[in-house]
Amino acid sequence: MSTFAKRERLLLADLLETVGPDAETLCEGWRARDLAAHVIVRERRPDAAGGALIKQLAPRLEKVMGEYTAKPYEELIHLIRTGPPRFSPFQLKQVDEAANIVEFYVHTEDVRRAQPDWSPRELDPVFQDALWSRLERTARLMGRGVPTGLVLRRPDGQTVVAHRGTPVVTVTGEPAELLMFAYGRQRAAKVELDGDAEAITTLHESRRLGI
Repeated sequence: MSTFAKRERLLLADLLETVGPDAETLCEGWRARDLAAHVIVRERRPDAAGGALIKQLAPRLEKVMGEYTAKPYEELIHLIRTGPPRFSPFQLKQVDEAANIVEFYVHTEDVRRAQPDWSPRELDPVFQDALWSRLERTARLMGRGVPTGLVLRRPDGQTVVAHRGTPVVTVTGEPAELLMFAYGRQRAAKVELDGDAEAITTLHESRRLGI
């Protein structure tokens, strides 16, 4: 049976192929080619991928990213579709699901929502629940640096506190949209914000959401 991570991987590959290497994305400074290279380096080059979080490894990451962005775009698409190397831990279903559902969903939306003619994607309730489950686990990490209190709420009333503080802003939306918001894509997320007007503006403009 196909997993959500595998499905989102293939959707991302198809979308990247459709829009082409120079298409814009929601990731500042990245075109589709750069985003494709990032996805590949993350799961194929652990010796460099840590540079996204570890300052000392940043030059290594930049070098390896450059090597991949220089490859033919068709090759990058193929590498995403075929997945990680045979002996990679990402080949394990449990690891793939845990590590890649959010990664591939968010990056697919990074490409989709940067296009002028994009429209909301219908997601089934089971997938929404899977995204919510991951958001519950990571919300405090995503919101640790924001300058306001932050509560994420589903339409059915389920909530998770992403950051404790005052004034509090409550963001309401479907899990997929809350995920986009929490990962720093505030302006592209279909959500409603409730709270102090100044705090809402501050949160919308904050560059401290996400990793």
